[in-house]
Amino acid sequence: MCEANAYLLEKDQEVLLMEAVDKVEPDEDGIRLISIFGEQKFIKGHIHALSLVDHKVFIKQ
Repeated sequence: MCEANAYLLEKDQEVLLMEAVDKVEPDEDGIRLISIFGEQKFIKGHIHALSLVDHKVFIKQ
């Protein structure tokens, strides 16, 4: 499996937003996360960094 987990960066802490993220799509004012289970979340923010080896997407508001 190659899914990633999405984290919100808040004050140097990683807050888990969603596990098993399959798609990250730009949306009007932010990012839409879609999991392999069909769960969707909209986050107002931008991608700060990707850690491909660790399967992590870091988002900042």
